[in-house]
Amino acid sequence: MFETLKEQPADKILMLMQAFKEDPREQKIDLGVGVYKDASGNTPIMRAIKTAEQQLWQAETTKSYTGLAGDPAFGDAMIRLVLGDAVPRANVAAAAQPGGTGAVRQGFDLIRQANPGARVFVSDPTWPNHLSILKHMGIEMVPYRYFDDDTRGVAFDAMLEDIGQARKGDVVLLHGCCHNPTGANLNITQWKEVVASLQKTGATPMIDIAYQGFGDGLEDDAAATRLIASSLPECLIAASCSKNFGIYRERTGILMAVSQDAGAQKLNQGTLNYLNRQNFSFPPDHGARLVTMILNDDALRADWQAEVEDMRKLMLTLREQLASELQRLSGSDRFGFIAQHRGMFSRLGATPEQVEKMRVDHGIYMVGDSRLNIAGLNKTSVPILAQAIVDAGV
Repeated sequence: MFETLKEQPADKILMLMQAFKEDPREQKIDLGVGVYKDASGNTPIMRAIKTAEQQLWQAETTKSYTGLAGDPAFGDAMIRLVLGDAVPRANVAAAAQPGGTGAVRQGFDLIRQANPGARVFVSDPTWPNHLSILKHMGIEMVPYRYFDDDTRGVAFDAMLEDIGQARKGDVVLLHGCCHNPTGANLNITQWKEVVASLQKTGATPMIDIAYQGFGDGLEDDAAATRLIASSLPECLIAASCSKNFGIYRERTGILMAVSQDAGAQKLNQGTLNYLNRQNFSFPPDHGARLVTMILNDDALRADWQAEVEDMRKLMLTLREQLASELQRLSGSDRFGFIAQHRGMFSRLGATPEQVEKMRVDHGIYMVGDSRLNIAGLNKTSVPILAQAIVDAGV
């Protein structure tokens, strides 16, 4: 039967990672893969994670299963982190997932189960895996305009026009903060208009929040998600711990189903448990337990928050340095958007040919749509990248 299988398209980011590894040049810069790197180019284990792991090693007495939804304490801690007091805890069903990707996939599975005919409206552009998973699952995807190639900001009027075409039973997928791949984000006034549009159409929002703390801070980055959860009858939230806790390989995420009707929580929770059982039974626990320990311990949480803030500030500094260097080299302020974007990514607006020229001439590796990982830079590589951008005629 295997002879009937068809070769699947290669993941462009994984291909880029391999090409970078095979490039023999010493002076090469990886701005493709979406992981945080410190000034030395390393992806460190956070201090609070190290401490929690040491404590867990001493205290853990079993490796038995937790539950179909994971440890309830993890759900409680993540709901507080993401939603604060925006909605009562009794209105939220939650289930641990293998990473933010697992949470997104499980969210799509819940959508398909609730309404097999649902359309999912997705920003253009978006994280490529959103599109890949939807296609694989056979769920209809409708793009909505998001990025303005001229201003490198949000094409907000176009976005509102497009999501206004959604119907009750459809889903509008939104990036909670730090939009991937563009780095261009809505302000709170614009978010309120998005809420008004969803209230009018009856479409259900699904929020993918993978970078809380990397934009404007832990609380500010959650503001849009909290606004939506408190303003609409129901929503889905897929949250990741990979970036802000630095536990990429531990695959730690959570899916939340929020309903203003507290009576729906039992059914929602049962559905999340059922979906986990059909997919992987019990979710991984190690990363989730570390996150729970940190969020529930005042000292560990304070140290974690301080380190997240240091990471955020480093990325902001790199953005400002790159924008300033580009202004110096080009004599133009057309790259000022880089300092205004937030999160790990920015989209330059370069053509695939210009991206390729930067790779060939300067060893700069970024995704073909010109998404670059700001966290892949340091003070030494910023001038190199700036020169490459100018040389490529961006």
